Amino acid sequence: MLKGFTAPRSPHGAAALVPSPPWHFAGDVLAVEFWNDPEISVQILPTGVELDRKHLGHSVALFTDYQFTAQNNEYLDPARYQCRGFSVLLDAIWKGTRIAWCPYCYVDNDAALMRGWIQGYPRKFAAVHQTRTFAASSLASAPLAHDSRFSACMSAHGRLLVQARVTLRERAERLVGLLDRRIVGRRHFPRLSAGMHDRPAVDELVRCVLDHLVVTNIWIGEGDLKFPEAYGEELEVLGPLKVGRGYRFSFSYSVSNIEVLADLTA
Repeated sequence: MLKGFTAPRSPHGAAALVPSPPWHFAGDVLAVEFWNDPEISVQILPTGVELDRKHLGHSVALFTDYQFTAQNNEYLDPARYQCRGFSVLLDAIWKGTRIAWCPYCYVDNDAALMRGWIQGYPRKFAAVHQTRTFAASSLASAPLAHDSRFSACMSAHGRLLVQARVTLRERAERLVGLLDRRIVGRRHFPRLSAGMHDRPAVDELVRCVLDHLVVTNIWIGEGDLKFPEAYGEELEVLGPLKVGRGYRFSFSYSVSNIEVLADLTA
Protein backbone atom coordinates (compact mmCIF):
# COMPACT_ATOMS: atom_id res chain seq x y z
CA MET A 1 0.00 0.00 0.00
CA LEU A 2 1.35 3.40 -0.95
CA LYS A 3 1.74 5.97 1.83
CA GLY A 4 2.18 9.70 2.15
CA PHE A 5 0.07 12.74 3.04
CA THR A 6 0.69 14.31 -0.38
CA ALA A 7 2.06 13.21 -3.74
CA PRO A 8 4.30 11.53 -4.58
CA ARG A 9 2.96 8.59 -2.55
CA SER A 10 5.48 5.81 -2.01
CA PRO A 11 5.93 2.49 -0.14
CA HIS A 12 7.25 4.22 3.02
CA GLY A 13 5.73 7.68 2.56
CA ALA A 14 9.08 9.45 2.92
CA ALA A 15 8.93 10.78 -0.65
CA ALA A 16 5.81 12.87 0.03
CA LEU A 17 6.38 16.56 -0.60
CA VAL A 18 4.71 17.45 2.72
CA PRO A 19 4.53 15.26 5.85
CA SER A 20 1.30 14.68 7.75
CA PRO A 21 0.08 17.38 10.16
CA PRO A 22 0.24 18.77 12.76
CA TRP A 23 2.68 21.29 11.33
CA HIS A 24 4.70 23.70 13.45
CA PHE A 25 6.23 27.03 12.41
CA ALA A 26 8.55 29.63 13.95
CA GLY A 27 10.15 32.71 12.45
CA ASP A 28 10.39 36.46 11.99
CA VAL A 29 8.01 38.90 10.26
CA LEU A 30 8.42 42.31 8.68
CA ALA A 31 5.02 43.90 7.99
CA VAL A 32 3.68 47.17 6.61
CA GLU A 33 0.07 48.31 6.73
CA PHE A 34 -1.32 50.23 3.77
CA TRP A 35 -4.50 51.37 2.06
CA ASN A 36 -5.38 50.56 -1.55
CA ASP A 37 -8.20 51.64 -3.86
CA PRO A 38 -11.37 49.84 -2.61
CA GLU A 39 -12.97 50.09 -6.06
CA ILE A 40 -10.12 47.91 -7.33
CA SER A 41 -9.56 45.60 -4.35
CA VAL A 42 -13.26 44.71 -4.19
CA GLN A 43 -12.85 43.00 -7.57
CA ILE A 44 -10.53 40.38 -6.09
CA LEU A 45 -13.00 39.13 -3.46
CA PRO A 46 -14.81 35.79 -3.92
CA THR A 47 -18.57 35.35 -3.69
CA GLY A 48 -19.87 36.12 -0.20
CA VAL A 49 -16.84 38.14 0.94
CA GLU A 50 -17.13 41.93 1.20
CA LEU A 51 -14.70 44.72 2.00
CA ASP A 52 -14.85 45.94 5.58
CA ARG A 53 -16.63 49.27 5.16
CA LYS A 54 -15.24 50.49 8.49
CA HIS A 55 -11.70 49.98 7.18
CA LEU A 56 -12.06 50.43 3.41
CA GLY A 57 -8.89 49.51 1.56
CA HIS A 58 -6.90 48.70 4.70
CA SER A 59 -4.40 45.92 3.97
CA VAL A 60 -1.17 44.39 5.27
CA ALA A 61 1.97 43.29 3.44
CA LEU A 62 3.74 40.47 5.29
CA PHE A 63 7.29 39.20 4.76
CA THR A 64 8.13 35.99 6.66
CA ASP A 65 11.40 34.17 7.30
CA TYR A 66 10.66 30.89 9.09
CA GLN A 67 11.33 27.19 9.56
CA PHE A 68 8.98 24.24 9.76
CA THR A 69 8.69 20.87 11.42
CA ALA A 70 6.14 18.10 11.68
CA GLN A 71 6.69 15.03 13.91
CA ASN A 72 10.11 13.83 12.71
CA ASN A 73 12.46 16.74 13.44
CA GLU A 74 12.06 18.11 9.93
CA TYR A 75 13.74 21.34 11.06
CA LEU A 76 17.00 19.37 10.93
CA ASP A 77 16.59 19.38 7.14
CA PRO A 78 16.92 23.17 6.65
CA ALA A 79 17.32 23.02 2.87
CA ARG A 80 13.86 21.50 2.62
CA TYR A 81 12.03 23.11 5.52
CA GLN A 82 13.29 26.66 5.84
CA CYS A 83 11.22 29.15 3.87
CA ARG A 84 10.72 32.80 3.11
CA GLY A 85 7.39 34.16 1.99
CA PHE A 86 5.29 37.20 1.19
CA SER A 87 1.51 37.66 1.58
CA VAL A 88 -1.10 40.37 1.18
CA LEU A 89 -4.10 40.47 3.53
CA LEU A 90 -7.18 42.65 2.93
CA ASP A 91 -9.60 43.69 5.69
CA ALA A 92 -12.90 42.07 4.76
CA ILE A 93 -16.19 40.72 6.11
CA TRP A 94 -17.71 37.23 5.84
CA LYS A 95 -21.33 36.97 7.07
CA GLY A 96 -20.80 39.78 9.57
CA THR A 97 -17.45 38.46 10.83
CA ARG A 98 -14.20 40.41 10.41
CA ILE A 99 -11.67 38.44 8.35
CA ALA A 100 -8.41 38.97 6.49
CA TRP A 101 -8.72 37.86 2.86
CA CYS A 102 -5.53 36.56 1.24
CA PRO A 103 -5.57 37.24 -2.54
CA TYR A 104 -1.84 36.77 -3.22
CA CYS A 105 0.91 34.78 -1.55
CA TYR A 106 4.46 33.84 -2.58
CA VAL A 107 7.10 31.42 -1.23
CA ASP A 108 10.56 30.18 -2.20
CA ASN A 109 10.08 26.50 -1.31
CA ASP A 110 8.11 23.68 -2.99
CA ALA A 111 6.97 22.11 0.31
CA ALA A 112 5.63 25.50 1.44
CA LEU A 113 3.92 25.91 -1.92
CA MET A 114 2.07 22.60 -1.45
CA ARG A 115 1.18 23.33 2.18
CA GLY A 116 -0.28 26.65 1.09
CA TRP A 117 -2.48 25.10 -1.59
CA ILE A 118 -3.76 22.57 0.97
CA GLN A 119 -4.51 25.36 3.47
CA GLY A 120 -6.10 27.73 0.96
CA TYR A 121 -3.22 30.14 0.36
CA PRO A 122 -2.82 30.98 -3.39
CA ARG A 123 0.94 30.54 -3.36
CA LYS A 124 3.37 31.07 -6.21
CA PHE A 125 7.15 30.75 -6.43
CA ALA A 126 9.28 33.83 -5.71
CA ALA A 127 12.53 35.02 -4.19
CA VAL A 128 11.91 36.73 -0.85
CA HIS A 129 14.50 38.45 1.34
CA GLN A 130 14.45 40.50 4.53
CA THR A 131 16.97 42.06 6.90
CA ARG A 132 17.91 39.73 9.76
CA THR A 133 19.04 40.34 13.31
CA PHE A 134 21.49 38.11 15.20
CA ALA A 135 22.47 37.56 18.82
CA ALA A 136 26.03 38.75 18.17
CA SER A 137 26.26 42.53 18.02
CA SER A 138 27.63 43.79 14.71
CA LEU A 139 27.18 46.48 12.11
CA ALA A 140 25.88 43.64 9.91
CA SER A 141 23.14 42.72 12.40
CA ALA A 142 20.20 45.12 12.55
CA PRO A 143 19.39 45.52 16.26
CA LEU A 144 15.89 45.55 17.68
CA ALA A 145 16.18 49.12 18.88
CA HIS A 146 14.87 52.63 18.33
CA ASP A 147 15.71 53.99 14.85
CA SER A 148 16.93 50.60 13.61
CA ARG A 149 16.01 49.98 9.96
CA PHE A 150 14.82 46.76 8.30
CA SER A 151 14.16 46.14 4.62
CA ALA A 152 12.46 43.41 2.59
CA CYS A 153 11.78 42.64 -1.06
CA MET A 154 10.08 40.03 -3.22
CA SER A 155 10.73 39.21 -6.86
CA ALA A 156 9.51 36.56 -9.29
CA HIS A 157 10.94 35.52 -12.66
CA GLY A 158 13.57 38.24 -12.42
CA ARG A 159 11.07 41.05 -11.79
CA LEU A 160 10.81 43.06 -8.58
CA LEU A 161 7.24 42.94 -7.23
CA VAL A 162 7.47 44.41 -3.72
CA GLN A 163 9.92 46.62 -1.84
CA ALA A 164 9.42 47.55 1.84
CA ARG A 165 11.30 49.32 4.60
CA VAL A 166 10.52 49.72 8.29
CA THR A 167 12.17 52.10 10.76
CA LEU A 168 11.61 50.91 14.33
CA ARG A 169 10.41 53.50 16.85
CA GLU A 170 9.11 51.72 19.93
CA ARG A 171 8.63 48.29 21.45
CA ALA A 172 5.06 47.09 22.00
CA GLU A 173 3.49 44.48 24.25
CA ARG A 174 0.99 43.37 21.62
CA LEU A 175 -0.03 43.92 18.03
CA VAL A 176 -2.82 46.44 17.57
CA GLY A 177 -4.84 46.35 14.36
CA LEU A 178 -2.59 43.71 12.80
CA LEU A 179 -3.25 39.96 12.54
CA ASP A 180 -6.33 40.36 14.75
CA ARG A 181 -8.54 38.74 12.09
CA ARG A 182 -8.80 35.12 11.03
CA ILE A 183 -7.20 34.61 7.63
CA VAL A 184 -9.50 33.34 4.89
CA GLY A 185 -8.35 31.79 1.62
CA ARG A 186 -9.67 29.66 -1.21
CA ARG A 187 -8.84 26.02 -1.96
CA HIS A 188 -9.26 25.69 -5.73
CA PHE A 189 -8.23 22.59 -7.68
CA PRO A 190 -9.46 22.49 -11.32
CA ARG A 191 -10.25 19.48 -13.48
CA LEU A 192 -8.39 18.76 -16.71
CA SER A 193 -11.05 16.38 -18.04
CA ALA A 194 -12.58 17.52 -21.32
CA GLY A 195 -15.79 19.48 -20.80
CA MET A 196 -15.09 20.02 -17.08
CA HIS A 197 -12.47 22.78 -17.13
CA ASP A 198 -14.92 25.22 -15.52
CA ARG A 199 -16.09 22.67 -12.91
CA PRO A 200 -13.28 22.42 -10.30
CA ALA A 201 -12.89 19.26 -8.25
CA VAL A 202 -12.46 21.42 -5.13
CA ASP A 203 -13.55 25.02 -4.66
CA GLU A 204 -13.85 25.94 -1.00
CA LEU A 205 -13.72 29.14 1.00
CA VAL A 206 -11.73 28.24 4.12
CA ARG A 207 -10.68 29.91 7.34
CA CYS A 208 -7.15 29.11 8.48
CA VAL A 209 -6.89 27.76 12.03
CA LEU A 210 -3.69 28.66 13.92
CA ASP A 211 -3.12 26.83 17.20
CA HIS A 212 -0.88 28.02 20.05
CA LEU A 213 -0.08 31.33 18.32
CA VAL A 214 2.74 33.23 20.04
CA VAL A 215 3.85 36.72 18.95
CA THR A 216 6.86 38.25 20.68
CA ASN A 217 9.64 40.85 20.32
CA ILE A 218 7.17 43.29 18.78
CA TRP A 219 8.48 46.59 17.44
CA ILE A 220 6.38 49.25 15.72
CA GLY A 221 7.58 52.09 13.56
CA GLU A 222 7.28 53.84 10.24
CA GLY A 223 6.68 51.89 7.05
CA ASP A 224 7.46 52.42 3.40
CA LEU A 225 6.04 50.17 0.68
CA LYS A 226 6.09 49.97 -3.12
CA PHE A 227 4.51 47.53 -5.60
CA PRO A 228 6.32 48.01 -8.94
CA GLU A 229 4.41 47.02 -12.05
CA ALA A 230 5.56 43.68 -13.50
CA TYR A 231 4.58 41.68 -16.55
CA GLY A 232 2.57 38.55 -15.76
CA GLU A 233 1.45 39.77 -12.34
CA GLU A 234 -1.47 41.79 -10.98
CA LEU A 235 -0.14 42.54 -7.51
CA GLU A 236 0.56 46.17 -8.40
CA VAL A 237 -3.16 46.98 -8.73
CA LEU A 238 -3.40 46.51 -4.96
CA GLY A 239 -0.54 48.94 -4.48
CA PRO A 240 -0.66 51.52 -1.70
CA LEU A 241 -2.45 54.83 -1.95
CA LYS A 242 -1.26 55.47 1.61
CA VAL A 243 1.24 53.67 3.85
CA GLY A 244 0.88 53.36 7.62
CA ARG A 245 2.82 51.68 10.38
CA GLY A 246 5.61 49.17 9.99
CA TYR A 247 6.13 46.16 12.26
CA ARG A 248 8.86 43.70 13.10
CA PHE A 249 8.15 40.69 15.36
CA SER A 250 8.74 36.98 15.88
CA PHE A 251 6.07 34.27 15.90
CA SER A 252 5.29 30.59 16.35
CA TYR A 253 2.13 28.55 15.79
CA SER A 254 0.85 25.10 14.83
CA VAL A 255 -1.58 23.94 12.13
CA SER A 256 -3.68 20.79 12.02
CA ASN A 257 -7.05 22.01 10.74
CA ILE A 258 -8.96 24.40 8.49
CA GLU A 259 -12.58 25.48 8.75
CA VAL A 260 -14.62 25.20 5.55
CA LEU A 261 -16.86 28.28 5.30
CA ALA A 262 -18.47 27.51 1.94
CA ASP A 263 -18.40 24.96 -0.86
CA LEU A 264 -18.29 27.14 -3.96
CA THR A 265 -18.70 24.22 -6.37
CA ALA A 266 -22.40 24.42 -5.53
